[in-house]
Amino acid sequence: MNIKLANIIGTYFGLGLSKYAPGTVGSLGSLPLAYLIISIGGWSALVVASIIIFFLGVKAVDVIIKETGNNDPSKVVIDETVGQLLTFSFIAYLAPDFLVGISSLFYYVLGFIFFRLFDIIKMGPVKYADTKIKNAYGVMLDDVFAGLFAGIILVVFLFFMVNI
Repeated sequence: MNIKLANIIGTYFGLGLSKYAPGTVGSLGSLPLAYLIISIGGWSALVVASIIIFFLGVKAVDVIIKETGNNDPSKVVIDETVGQLLTFSFIAYLAPDFLVGISSLFYYVLGFIFFRLFDIIKMGPVKYADTKIKNAYGVMLDDVFAGLFAGIILVVFLFFMVNI
């Protein structure tokens, strides 16, 4: 993969180049993608897309790390995209109707908040991947774990609040 393509993928089409909170901008920019994938293909498409984007992200991040010499460049937000998609994977499987239509906005906002919370506080495997795995996999995996935690909390929240 050449550096130009790696930067397009790694910055999620330039969102990671934001001067302010690139991780937050990348996460927000991933919500329309999650909605589109869930609307068109449901849970299975979301999981397949997450896997494909994860491995494309690993390759892109590896190229960017080698180019910049930085183990976790702030412009890389493709990891947030994968984490954000995984946040919705449990609900997409258990209650897909919650993630389609205008009423789904609340659940996407809630999933975004939960994901950003876990991505920022970095506990358990999120912290381990972020601090101990010093390569492209570490960059990607901390957000995978944050997304899975956020997805579990989103399911628990919906179970108690909406009785899914």
